[in-house]
Amino acid sequence: MERGYIHLYTGNGKGKTTAAFGLALRALCAGRDVAVGQFVKSMSYNETRAEALFDGRGTPVPSFGRLHVEQFGRGCFLDRRPDPADVACARDGLARCAVWLSEGKYDVVVLDELNIALHFGLLDIGEVLDVLASRTPHVEVVITGRYAPQELYAVADLVTEMHEVKHYYSQGVLSRDGIDH
Repeated sequence: MERGYIHLYTGNGKGKTTAAFGLALRALCAGRDVAVGQFVKSMSYNETRAEALFDGRGTPVPSFGRLHVEQFGRGCFLDRRPDPADVACARDGLARCAVWLSEGKYDVVVLDELNIALHFGLLDIGEVLDVLASRTPHVEVVITGRYAPQELYAVADLVTEMHEVKHYYSQGVLSRDGIDH
């Protein structure tokens, strides 16, 4: 059985979650099963709608893999500080993802915005490293979010830093539904 790698997509530029979902789409089209755990997030972003296409029942091509998406958050922290309920959501999410990783039922597991959960103290890096170490060897893991800790750089097999060079958001342009989110 092939070894699964740990991918780390971090940095202040746009595209970390988009890159993770791109990798997930490629895996799904190759017949692989994918789980996505979204930490901190609670909105139904457009990419989460792909689950209906790759759910094992309504897939357009029977040889496609299955996609499962769960969110483990109560929203971002732009206008508030995390509270105990946020910590509980993140911890429950990590426990859920630990099962996905250890069972080996999914070929790819995306831990979206895990770095943000770590940065805001919702999770402990030691626990995250233990979960990663206990995964079934063939499972590919993708971790996204700004502020990745050095411990994740050390265990990752692939690290990509997205750096913002220019972004229209800085000019006051709002998100365009279906393209940016």
